[in-house]
Amino acid sequence: MNGCVVIEGGVTAPKGYKAGAVQAGIKYPKPDMAMILSDKPAVIAGTFTRNKIQGAHVKLCRERLISRKAQAIVVNSGCANACVGPQGIHDAMKMAKIAGTSLHINEKLVFVCSTGTIGIPLPMDKIEKGIVEAVKVLSVDGGNAAAKAIMTTDTVDKQYAVEVLINGTAVRVGGMAKGAGMIEPNMATMLSFITTDAAVEPKALQTCLSAAVAESFNRISVDGDQSCNDTVLLMANGFAGNKILDSKDPEWAVFCDAVNVVAKELAMKIVRDGEGSTKFVTVTVSGAVSNTQAKMATRAIANSLLVKTSWFGGDPNWGRIIDAVGYSGAEVIEDQVDISFNDLMAVKGGRKATGVSIKDLEKIIAQKTFTIEVNLNLGKGKDFVYTCDCSEEYVKINAEYMT
Repeated sequence: MNGCVVIEGGVTAPKGYKAGAVQAGIKYPKPDMAMILSDKPAVIAGTFTRNKIQGAHVKLCRERLISRKAQAIVVNSGCANACVGPQGIHDAMKMAKIAGTSLHINEKLVFVCSTGTIGIPLPMDKIEKGIVEAVKVLSVDGGNAAAKAIMTTDTVDKQYAVEVLINGTAVRVGGMAKGAGMIEPNMATMLSFITTDAAVEPKALQTCLSAAVAESFNRISVDGDQSCNDTVLLMANGFAGNKILDSKDPEWAVFCDAVNVVAKELAMKIVRDGEGSTKFVTVTVSGAVSNTQAKMATRAIANSLLVKTSWFGGDPNWGRIIDAVGYSGAEVIEDQVDISFNDLMAVKGGRKATGVSIKDLEKIIAQKTFTIEVNLNLGKGKDFVYTCDCSEEYVKINAEYMT
């Protein structure tokens, strides 16, 4: 990890950040309004959902990201503020204005995020009071409360932080995330907020975040559904006192590695907390004609309900895996496909491998964490994705969530 040391905390682990949360009463009998504040304006980078249907906050954040400046992030759970017409943008802007006024900062430095049920207008009376109250509880110890307040169907909060030396200066990167269902690579129904006290050139910060997201949040899948609210924001406020970093700095890779580590850990926490999941599975495909075709195959396997339910049931049904590869759209020659469960080859040349027993495979599938490796033996293309199994609990959660 290029010298990264894991430290306690999340978004308030880096210097110059406060956070807090309150119960605004939006939907849940728990805290549902969170806020993150940098003690001074920071540089900001962001990535967003690729769904053509997008929540109001995504549209507002995209617009404000142009300035590359931010000082606060306000987040509500319980209501996505998506698909409610012009009222959605109006309410998102009002949230920023209320926060700006309460914090005594420029409202354009406030980014807004929402998560929850689609198609329901924000209860602005509760939102306004929640924002005002959240300002009052901001503290350097408020990261834990904020991480819990953004949860929806999550069962645990998701936080991670590291410290690394860059040109002799200690720099910290911390983050928090939410997400458990409607998770698919290329962003999902997840929100993630990452902070650093490093001083970073704006364009370089965006490049760093985009690369980190490509190897973390864009490589997870719980159920194959992309959300319309997915957002990752990274703030850099410079409180570490380092010389401004850019891509030409000899230590640039060290900083980016720290961001990568935090993003990857948060992404994996989302998969491990997948709705109703019991197993964490890494799917890798190698030997494809291209990386793009390898990606097609990994996604087909990771999103197959037949595959995912077999994992839950403890059935090492490799037939479902090779079937998914076959319809993925990737070029495949049946008698050249090899499939391994961890390091145990189950399929050789498109057929059951000799010398392997079902019981041996069942022992692997029974583990909480395992890897499925597929080699198409056609080229150098490769890809991987983190995913999970699918249980009846997933159906139960999503059948009841809207009620």
